[in-house]
Amino acid sequence: MPARSRLLVLVCLLTFASVPHSFCGDTGGKVCGDSPQCPASDLVGTQAKPKVMPRVLQKATADNTSLYISLQKQRAWFFVDQEVAIDSPISSGKQAAMTPKGAFSVSEKLEKRESATYGDFVDRKGNPIRVAVSSKLDSAPSGTLFRSTPVNYYLALGNTGPAIHAGHLPGYPAAHSNVRLPEEIARLIFEQTKIGTPVTIGD
Repeated sequence: MPARSRLLVLVCLLTFASVPHSFCGDTGGKVCGDSPQCPASDLVGTQAKPKVMPRVLQKATADNTSLYISLQKQRAWFFVDQEVAIDSPISSGKQAAMTPKGAFSVSEKLEKRESATYGDFVDRKGNPIRVAVSSKLDSAPSGTLFRSTPVNYYLALGNTGPAIHAGHLPGYPAAHSNVRLPEEIARLIFEQTKIGTPVTIGD
């Protein structure tokens, strides 16, 4: 290799080494550097898929179940007699509207529900124009309607607690104080809980 080529290679290597960088999870080794171009889900990492233990879940009764939610690990564990029956990823409240910690209990169950505040602005044909908006904070573009976001399998946790419901999981905390679960997992937990089922939210 000519001396000039070797010098160019050395300069490139030294430059790369001096710049802080990180790799996105599914971008084929693309370097992100300090730029915000990597999706947050790539930086956080892919969440492990839900696990359901049918042998344990079939033992569930109205009185032997409980739910523990870890905000730090972004996981939920549904217990039957202190044994894990469901292990699932979640999406809890984002930094601007964090999920509160504490000991709660299910106070209300609604299989079908729509958010009173969050949804999308859509045109007359139902095509989304602006998504993930607040009907209280965002102004509707001309000619659009507000379409509420479904929050099915809704479990309210008292007057001071958040709610748990089915929703989109992007791989990081993105909800508005509530806790989102995958649709099928939300259904299973909904079916096995009652008013009064204990729910603990912690680190």
